[in-house]
Amino acid sequence: MENHQALSESKSNDSSVSSTTSESNYSESRHSVSNAEASLYYLGLPSRPRLVYRTGTTPWTEPRGPEAYGELKELRPVFGHKLNTIWNDLGPKVCDILDSVGVLWTSIDVVRFIKVGKGEVVGPVVVWIGVAPKTLLGKDAHTAAHRCLDLLKEFGITDVEVEYRESIYTQSAGPNLLEVVDDEHPTVDVCGPLTPALGLSIAAQATPQVQGTGGLYLAEGSDSKTVLLLTARHVLFPNDNYTKDTCSGHNVLLLGTGAFDNLVESIKEKITIHRTAARIYNLRIEKEADIEKRKEIQRLLHQTNNTTEVLEKFLGCVTNEWIEPNQRILGHIVCSPPITLSAGTEGFTEDYAIVELDSTKIEKVFRGNVIDLGMKIPSGKFEMKMSPQPDATFEFPEDRLLKLHDVIKEDELHKPDTCHTNGDPCLPLIKSGISTGVTIGCGNGINSLVRKYYNSETVTHHGTSKEWAILPYDSKSGVFSAPGDSGSIIADRHGRIGGLITGGCRGQIGSLDITYATPFYWLLQRIRDNGFPGAHLNPVMGHNIDQNDTGDAVEVVTSGKTCLVN
Repeated sequence: MENHQALSESKSNDSSVSSTTSESNYSESRHSVSNAEASLYYLGLPSRPRLVYRTGTTPWTEPRGPEAYGELKELRPVFGHKLNTIWNDLGPKVCDILDSVGVLWTSIDVVRFIKVGKGEVVGPVVVWIGVAPKTLLGKDAHTAAHRCLDLLKEFGITDVEVEYRESIYTQSAGPNLLEVVDDEHPTVDVCGPLTPALGLSIAAQATPQVQGTGGLYLAEGSDSKTVLLLTARHVLFPNDNYTKDTCSGHNVLLLGTGAFDNLVESIKEKITIHRTAARIYNLRIEKEADIEKRKEIQRLLHQTNNTTEVLEKFLGCVTNEWIEPNQRILGHIVCSPPITLSAGTEGFTEDYAIVELDSTKIEKVFRGNVIDLGMKIPSGKFEMKMSPQPDATFEFPEDRLLKLHDVIKEDELHKPDTCHTNGDPCLPLIKSGISTGVTIGCGNGINSLVRKYYNSETVTHHGTSKEWAILPYDSKSGVFSAPGDSGSIIADRHGRIGGLITGGCRGQIGSLDITYATPFYWLLQRIRDNGFPGAHLNPVMGHNIDQNDTGDAVEVVTSGKTCLVN
């Protein structure tokens, strides 16, 4: 359906236009691509960005006929290419070329593409340049692209192509917490936002309408029993001008306004579903003559009624114990350095804030750094994606909780020990965020470059930074992240931490094509150098409460009331 819609949209416009500052300029440039190619070339990518120009010489054929389907593409990471070893030196030179021609670029990624349904045949390496929509003339794109190719030749590289697409760089912005429940518990699909598993939905009390993700717990170190929560700074200070070192006096909420409303609605929806099921079971019991079948339906009815009762009690708890923002205060900010692009000698984005947690809210159910892998992705499929080769083993945890315990080293980000089904190197990754939940993606072996413009009227006021890029696993898996997932931690199948999500890039509409993160091996050292020299990944808080052996729900008391019962 989306494929046919894309075809009809492309045919409804003039066939000779491309992306520039004015429609007439597009058609005047002999370096423009047709509107159909511009619209359909990246069909299959989450945001379907618009092609501006490409150096590749493979002809593009427009789909024809009423049943025509466009060719779908998927992104693939780049490992083991000569560009991997020299990109740190070559990347800034590409930036200089684009700036010299006046290209308003937003991101530079190095990727490959495959054609969906054509096997795992991977296309050439592409320097994939995102540009601000409707700003680039075809002739300027041609000039800058061929200067980039000349630069690559100076390094002995002749098998790389350059492509431009329109793309936007974007930042993706009480009572005691509850225990994680088992798969069979009635609240398993709705109670996650109130548990301490990583991927907490948080917001600054001053701006509860802007939400992000609490990514990781840190121990302050030394003799301190303080437990800290790490997130992205722009989650808590969304309207800040990035220059003020804000450190204290700001409370942080578990669940902003939208997240709380969504939680309540999700519980109500589950209750409605089970009430409807109960009504249908009652009708079936009245009509069923077979005694054994009637007993089975009665068993299902009893189970459904029990689930409805538990959900109704849970809804009452949430609306009574969590409704006021003051009831959802999780802690307060203790460190929030200014957002810095190209920070330090390595040039990554420094965008983090540290929250000191109120231990009374969390200590009874605290399990440390664990990601609840949930039930959205079946455990068998999860294992297949995390272990695409038979010799790569990943076992889905019995309790769904993936323990994080270490950091992926720099060289392993660029030279993984895992291979895709076609034998190419790959780095399968996991994250849990408030917008997209638990997702699986693939790390890229070459860091991306991003450009942020602080004032649209003054294009010279900008900053450039390096980012670790994560791609969707494939076209069927959906996006890796979305706005709201900023602050989420990314981990590999071994439970090693790879990075902190700060943003991504997309076309003018749709979802993120690429997620950007700050590598954690670098970020952890920055945190230690900024007032937390003993910070580590193994915080301890009070005592941990395990699920009981019967799998029944564990009672959690909030303000003197039982909140989770069965």
